[in-house]
Amino acid sequence: MKSTALTRKEFIRNSTLALAGATFIPGMLLAEDYPTIHQDVQNSNQAQKSYTLKNVRLETGFEYDDEGSVTATKTDLFSIQIAHGKIKNIGANSNNVDAIDAKGLLMLPSFRDMHIHLDKTYYGDKWQAVKRGPGGVKGMIALEQKILPELLKNSTYKAEKLIELLQSKGTAFARSHVNIEPTSKLDSLHHLQLALDNKKKSFGAELVAFPQHGVFYTDAVPYLKEAAKTNIDFIGGVDPFSIDGAIEKTMDFTVQLALDHNKGIDIHLHESGESGLKTVEYLINKVNENPVLKGRTYLSHCFVLGRLEKNKQQEMAEKLAAAQIGIVSTVPFGGLIMPIPLLMENNVQVMTGNDSIVDHWNTFGTGSVLQKANLAAQVYGQSTEYGLSRMLKLATAGTTPLDDKGNMQWPKVGDDANIAFIDASCSAEAVSRISAVKSLIYQGNIVF
Repeated sequence: MKSTALTRKEFIRNSTLALAGATFIPGMLLAEDYPTIHQDVQNSNQAQKSYTLKNVRLETGFEYDDEGSVTATKTDLFSIQIAHGKIKNIGANSNNVDAIDAKGLLMLPSFRDMHIHLDKTYYGDKWQAVKRGPGGVKGMIALEQKILPELLKNSTYKAEKLIELLQSKGTAFARSHVNIEPTSKLDSLHHLQLALDNKKKSFGAELVAFPQHGVFYTDAVPYLKEAAKTNIDFIGGVDPFSIDGAIEKTMDFTVQLALDHNKGIDIHLHESGESGLKTVEYLINKVNENPVLKGRTYLSHCFVLGRLEKNKQQEMAEKLAAAQIGIVSTVPFGGLIMPIPLLMENNVQVMTGNDSIVDHWNTFGTGSVLQKANLAAQVYGQSTEYGLSRMLKLATAGTTPLDDKGNMQWPKVGDDANIAFIDASCSAEAVSRISAVKSLIYQGNIVF
């Protein structure tokens, strides 16, 4: 594995680039030059058990016009004490000479990428564009079977570089799907677990055992059963009808495996026709039959929701909310418009992620979920102060500094110290301008 150690000169140079919010993606070109600053900072005197931040900008409420519409976001400067990975105190701003100066930067919850594939990527290696072949998803399965052995040779190193890209964009946590199939067996999982262990002080993750090549199409069953015995968090799946040819058989296996091992469920569902709708309805019924899965079950992509008539969309949104099944959406996806606002209005948990970043499926991932929130705001016409501030939920997996009525709800004393400092005056500006991330804290550790 290639060493990621930096000289002091390189550390200072690369840290400056990162804090300047460089817009290029250096890891694609010279992976060794990308700022691997995290271990350096952790070993410095900044990564101490207790410290205080001053001149921290927090949102305190909304300003309204005479008609009751939000016109601006009020903020003020505060002093924040962090101890043992938690926010210990939130107080009036001070001139404490020993405090770290946040210089008026906006403090937001660190971002969460809730759908990504950290285990298979070209990032950190030479540039390669997508090569499309015949056969749709099954054609891509055949391609993966050919290229995965080579990708696995340095997948731990590339996963670490990908994590560093996410961190530079303010993300401190990810839900990663990891290939579990006869070609990789459990190697992809083990390599990614090593990368995550190397980054455990600066990055958190939950893992989905993902049968990318089908559950039965390539007989991933024994490998999924083995993966389920490990400390993964979710049992995954992909298009049970078009890949495995049977909705019920595949979904029954997935649900039972999750129940047997106390895991959640996260299913890739690209099918947008009748089979897609039947899969959604079947999963809703299975979750209602097994309430322990409520709040722990997700449909990734779920493009069929974007193909339904408005009345049917409303019906499905209500059913998903009642079953507490979340949607992890892709923003955007070609000409398809997912009903994200409708889902949110019906209290369906909606999250997003970068999915692919420079791999054989897609090369457009930037690593920024703040950009995803920006794209959603554009797609759904959320250009007001209030609308933009609500779109921040897509970058944080739900948390916003102010609730929908403008009351302060984050941070609170006792919260985990997972924080991003943004060069913006408020959440609305951060979403609208995709404002630069200047610093990241994970579990109290100053990542950069």
